[in-house]
Amino acid sequence: MPIVPDVPAHGGNQDDDRGAARLGGPLFTDSFPDEHHGHAPYGGGPHGLAAHGYDTPTAQPPAAAPQNPEPMPDAPHPAPAPPKKSAGRDLGAAIGVGVGLGVVIVASLFVVKAVFVGVVAVAVVVGLWELTSRLQERKGIKAPLVPLAVGGAAMVVAGYVRGPEGAWVAMALTALAVLVWRMTEPPEGYLKDVTAGVFAAFYVPFLATFVALMLTADDGAFRVMTFLVLTVVSDTGAYAVGWRFGRTKLAPRISPGKTREGLLGAVSFAMVAGALCMQFLIDDGTWWQGLVLGFAVAVSATLGDLGESMIKRDLGIKDMGTLLPGHGGIMDRLDSLLPTAPVVWLLLVLFVGSG
Repeated sequence: MPIVPDVPAHGGNQDDDRGAARLGGPLFTDSFPDEHHGHAPYGGGPHGLAAHGYDTPTAQPPAAAPQNPEPMPDAPHPAPAPPKKSAGRDLGAAIGVGVGLGVVIVASLFVVKAVFVGVVAVAVVVGLWELTSRLQERKGIKAPLVPLAVGGAAMVVAGYVRGPEGAWVAMALTALAVLVWRMTEPPEGYLKDVTAGVFAAFYVPFLATFVALMLTADDGAFRVMTFLVLTVVSDTGAYAVGWRFGRTKLAPRISPGKTREGLLGAVSFAMVAGALCMQFLIDDGTWWQGLVLGFAVAVSATLGDLGESMIKRDLGIKDMGTLLPGHGGIMDRLDSLLPTAPVVWLLLVLFVGSG
């Protein structure tokens, strides 16, 4: 979330100046006829005022008007009201979009798992489009979108159908496709383009594949729900506590809005939610495992958010896109989810197995 500078009003000092001009004007110096014009001068003598019966004290020159009268003090202005804290976004639109996305995700997750995999694949393709578009606009880096989009969608499906081995194979083939596809263009910038392409393949679809891996378990829908709930709760706790109590910056050079108090809020909220989710949603899960899981989610979600903030600062942009009103782009919603997915998948496998 402007203070108007003080402007001197007409009158006041200006009126005083005009009065001084009148005091030093004809009233005192030219009121009496001058002897050079055939009239009585100011003072005594046969032709002076005494000759006419006036008292004539010792003549004194008229007092000079002050040349720089002391200005009158300005009237006191009320102190400006302190700025109100603001979320910086359209909260109404953000809440509406968030609820809509939640309905789509939950409906697809608990009705037909394959549909949810399709939702993840679509989100990956859109995220890749946003990322590669910003790289080209801001840095002139042309990461090939076609092999990334096809390979990214295939990566998510392969992870769901063939497990971790399928995801790794799809990742390797996608990287190879990026290298070959870029060969159809001039060699200038080849290295930076393919490097950005391989980075994009790992950052977006490969990390998203761990969501599909969670879904393959018998209680896969509840594992994915736990992952989503903990990430959202962590972000909400960081925002709520940081907005209300945040004083100490966490990483001011990367994300000035984040505070250490907000991080503590994220950890606290996520640990409580983790204990509840592990106790009541995950087969064979216990509350203490949820505490560990919640702590890990809060840390990974914060690091993921800072990581994308670093990318956006390097690109000189605020949001990766404008597709979601009140949120920015798809990548602005995936920033904390993507690095958290492998963390949750791994801890759940260690705690309760992959089945």
